[in-house]
Amino acid sequence: MSMELSGVGASMSLRPADTSPVSSARSGFGDIMKSTIEQVNQIQNSGEEAIQQLNTGQAESLHGVMIAVEEADISLKMLVQMRNKALQAYEEIMRMQI
Repeated sequence: MSMELSGVGASMSLRPADTSPVSSARSGFGDIMKSTIEQVNQIQNSGEEAIQQLNTGQAESLHGVMIAVEEADISLKMLVQMRNKALQAYEEIMRMQI
């Protein structure tokens, strides 16, 4: 007597978890990029908040506002350069001869 499974889970195949170095590097790089983007976003929000405080007269000093805005600008520029370098590396890998 043979039993045939039908339904949603019937076509699923079980594979062992991918523990190769490439897989762990990929997840590590993704984690680094995600945390970097989150940090840049927080810094951008801090810069926006400092500007809002300046507009409403709640800012303690203009110097603090300028520092927050410049920090946000520099962090955004760094993120853009990281993206450019990652894109260049990807393009170089795609041009490699196999």
